[in-house]
Amino acid sequence: MPSPTPRHAVDGDGSGPADVAIPSRRGARRRDRRGHGVRGPLLPPGMPAARSRADRFDDAVLEAVDALERRWESQLRGVEYAVEDVPPSDPSPWEHGVPLGRYFAADPAAGLAHRIVLYRRVVEGRADDPETLRALVRDVIVEQVAQLLGRPPEEVDPGFRGD
Repeated sequence: MPSPTPRHAVDGDGSGPADVAIPSRRGARRRDRRGHGVRGPLLPPGMPAARSRADRFDDAVLEAVDALERRWESQLRGVEYAVEDVPPSDPSPWEHGVPLGRYFAADPAAGLAHRIVLYRRVVEGRADDPETLRALVRDVIVEQVAQLLGRPPEEVDPGFRGD
């Protein structure tokens, strides 16, 4: 009786399993060192489900910013928007709790424009579903833009919820 075909071959130096082709019905498939099979993305890059949470969050920010910039185009010209994962560990003295976003005033001497920063992980932690996340992102941006413009959030965006 012939000996069974080994599932793992040994590297030329005898140190361990090598890449092996294990025949299947469709021909040979490459396997990794531990015999698990080919690794790679589960979904093609163009599929909506292939986008990361950070990508979807960035899309929500862009959507909210676009809506506000259409309404307040001249006042928001040159404002920079950014997303960071978490706020710095040194909160401002007037902040109570963890901020969802911050407005940084322009510093012409340093060449810095007005900046609005959203903290992705903090905002995501407060949202239960994608729709709530988009609404919360919009509200945080509206609050920061209202601070920049010196107006109440309800005037900046009549749809402001403020929950």
